[in-house]
Amino acid sequence: MDDFILQFFGINKSFFGVKVLKNVNIEIRRGHVVGLIGENGAGKSTLMNILGGVVPFDSGKLLLDGQEYAPRNPAEAAQAGIAFIHQELNLFNNLSIAENFFISGFPKWGKTPLIDRKRIRLAAQEFLAQVDLNISPDMTVEKLSPGERQLVEVAKALSQDARIIIFDEPTTSLTARETERLFGIIERLKSAGKTIIYISHILRDVLRLADEIVVLRDGEVVKTGPKRAFNIQTMISSMVGRYLGTLYPERTSRPTDEMALEVRHLSKAGIVHDITFSLYKGEILGVFGLMGSGRSELAHILFGLDTHDSGEILVEGNPRNHRTPRKSIQQNMAFVTENRREEGLLMTATVAENMGLVALPRYATPLGGVLRQSLLAESIRNTVSSLRVKVNDAFQNQAKGLSGGNQQKVVLGKWLMNNPSILIVDEPTRGVDVGAKYEIYSIINEIAAKGAAVLFISSEIEELIGVCDRILVMGVGEILGQFSRAEFNRERILQTAFREGGK
Repeated sequence: MDDFILQFFGINKSFFGVKVLKNVNIEIRRGHVVGLIGENGAGKSTLMNILGGVVPFDSGKLLLDGQEYAPRNPAEAAQAGIAFIHQELNLFNNLSIAENFFISGFPKWGKTPLIDRKRIRLAAQEFLAQVDLNISPDMTVEKLSPGERQLVEVAKALSQDARIIIFDEPTTSLTARETERLFGIIERLKSAGKTIIYISHILRDVLRLADEIVVLRDGEVVKTGPKRAFNIQTMISSMVGRYLGTLYPERTSRPTDEMALEVRHLSKAGIVHDITFSLYKGEILGVFGLMGSGRSELAHILFGLDTHDSGEILVEGNPRNHRTPRKSIQQNMAFVTENRREEGLLMTATVAENMGLVALPRYATPLGGVLRQSLLAESIRNTVSSLRVKVNDAFQNQAKGLSGGNQQKVVLGKWLMNNPSILIVDEPTRGVDVGAKYEIYSIINEIAAKGAAVLFISSEIEELIGVCDRILVMGVGEILGQFSRAEFNRERILQTAFREGGK
């Protein structure tokens, strides 16, 4: 008999009459890494929330170590040895690492109410060592890098003696080096007998790590088996329910020779140095760089979110050096931030309210500034439809209720309603499933085809090669190289990114 640590039998779950899980059957072996994949809205999060005690299931049976298991809250799940490492980490930034480890129950001095600080410090140090993190347990979380925070979450799971650890999109904020470090630790956890459920939209990582793969689509298990039964294309077709001959849409336009944006010798102390490049109408210009390369900081300066010390920014040949976001918007520039949840959307506002934010002045009367609500509402409906945003009612449903891919479409739609001539997108497909990625690439392609200029920032070389006309490579705040489409080569681009500035 196979040694299954976790078994889902006929699990069903509905929210407000809508079935989100339909007769789910999964068996997970002890000490294995299981890759759980599916498009946004496929039911992955709901299934894991059931396992983690966040929501109950409606019907079916869940067995943990052969015993019926139905946690009523996350505390019961934690006591049963279930740890959930979320994409948006659940750490208290103002507390120390050690305090985060014991937040649910601090050890006391004997029978006194006093916290045994020495004991929690020593225990935290021991678990940090298990994930190769050589930092003080007294350090506050806010001082840690994203990679260090991820490893602190893993160490916290070990401190709770977790036997099943769920990783939800763990590499979205990590550098390549931090990702490799995390993968090594996952392999060690597996060797130590821990069971790992690994959720990711980066399919090559799932193929690398997983022993078995489970594919969810529309709340149902549509394919499961050992990883030898999968390749990237079979994973994609199983997830989306159709064959995608290519991950990237065919380009329907080419750059013109008309300049949209010109940057000359742009510098800001400690951030960027002597940045010079041109962006043409109809062009998709990629910017690649490792974490800390200055790529996002450059976008902030171009849009007016940050200042620069020297150099020039020209929009359609006109100097625009005293920039603010308001002036950038007036000059038909748009900026899709890499952090859609905190910077790109009002999560508790409706989809319609988010969509109309930037373009409101366009729908006001010239005299008196009275909002033409019916015209705005019609434009919002048309944008929701053209972007294929999956929402029941854009004027009632909040942004926080949408999947990651649909949230990103709302962010894009917010800017598209203002008809931008220059669009800056920073990591536009982060945390988005493969089907939604294709749709976002298609939207960006259509924007360029209409004559807009696009600056496309990404840490994924493959997607830049797939959608861009040229690629700039940044490192240590400088442009280290430039590649035309005919010169695109993954290894050469990556080698360029590792060069030191000025060489």
